[in-house]
Amino acid sequence: MRSSGRAVRSAWCAGRCGAASGRSDTGGGPERTAAAPHPPRAANRVPPATAGPSALQLPYTGRPESCAVPNDIAVRLPQQQSSSPSEQTAAPREHRPDIDLMRLICSATIMLGHVGAQFIHSTGNDPAGGSGAYWAGHVAEAVNPYAVPLYFAMAGWAVLVGAPPRDGARMWQRIVRNVVPLFVWTAIYLVWAWLRDRNERPVTELAAHSLFGSVQPAYHLWFMYTYIPLIALLAFAVLLRAGKRPWGLGAALLGIAVLPSALTTAAEVTGRDMPPVAWGFGTYSLVYAVGGALLFALPAGAVRRRWPLFVLLPLTMAGALWYNTQIHYVMPNAHLFVAAMSICVLLLVSRVRVPGAWRPRLRKLAGAALGAYLVHVLFVEEIVAPLVSPDLSGPVAGLLLVGLLITVMALSFACSLLWGRLNLRRLLG
Repeated sequence: MRSSGRAVRSAWCAGRCGAASGRSDTGGGPERTAAAPHPPRAANRVPPATAGPSALQLPYTGRPESCAVPNDIAVRLPQQQSSSPSEQTAAPREHRPDIDLMRLICSATIMLGHVGAQFIHSTGNDPAGGSGAYWAGHVAEAVNPYAVPLYFAMAGWAVLVGAPPRDGARMWQRIVRNVVPLFVWTAIYLVWAWLRDRNERPVTELAAHSLFGSVQPAYHLWFMYTYIPLIALLAFAVLLRAGKRPWGLGAALLGIAVLPSALTTAAEVTGRDMPPVAWGFGTYSLVYAVGGALLFALPAGAVRRRWPLFVLLPLTMAGALWYNTQIHYVMPNAHLFVAAMSICVLLLVSRVRVPGAWRPRLRKLAGAALGAYLVHVLFVEEIVAPLVSPDLSGPVAGLLLVGLLITVMALSFACSLLWGRLNLRRLLG
């Protein structure tokens, strides 16, 4: 038996050498010649080794020079899959045109709210100060409360479902892509307000405070101080679940958690005022992110009857109008009306079919949505605010609001597309 084993190994080496010298008949290729019928079971035994130079015929083979691999194994070889992680290719990630559409809708809706807010501020939030501008502004504000929650929902879907991070380094790249434009635009708004003599405090003080939260010239950037820690926490959970050890993300999240109390302690010890901390997120933003990921991940056709959503959506907007005008302006994002409105818009847009001819242009505009959001307040302050008057009648105020909204959107997206072509997206968003 030992001599038989040595014979088998010698024949295997002979077959391997034959393959290396140019033979293509290895018993496992796609063009292998038909093998002879299987011999009887008794013939399957390895024949004793001979001292002669002739090649040894192996079991289940019909030719002496065949590779020492049985036919049943050779047939299966092309079907075997490597278990090595380096040889496994990741499945291509799905690109959702409906998510692009949602990003575009939310960006435009936020601009609508900020344009409408200028009409409200011109009246002092009092209908006696100008009913036309007052109601035009509040109608615009009643339409837009879903935009911020759906941005959180899209963030949750991206991290948890659409494009979960593969490792901590990839997630840090995402964070940097948001942090750099945040501080670049904060600096731009501070310099712009200083040049226009609109800063109520020294620029150096505002710059120091901007490290911990948004400042008045860039009031709309408050969202980024919540968005960035939120995606970091979700990514931390995803990586931990995948068996990774994201120490860097964990340390950053710990720092964000203890920063408010650390500054409070420093203020008590030194007796100096410390800036308020806006880094962090509330329960509502986390719920919107996780719940939004769940709803965005629903398969197409999961919501078959959408007509109730078309009925409920205007009712939620009417509720927002009532709350903003009768209870308190601005309605909080955690309100029931906002949650219901967000769910309606999400389910109406999610999985909607976008024509193929529109998808490249839609994707391009969606890629410019963040930059348009970051820059649009410049146009709101420089174009909208000077043109709004509390003396406008209702129809005139409504038409002016629509015209100003189109102007702000066109200029904002044009600027964002321009610096995208100049490869400044990493700096300016």
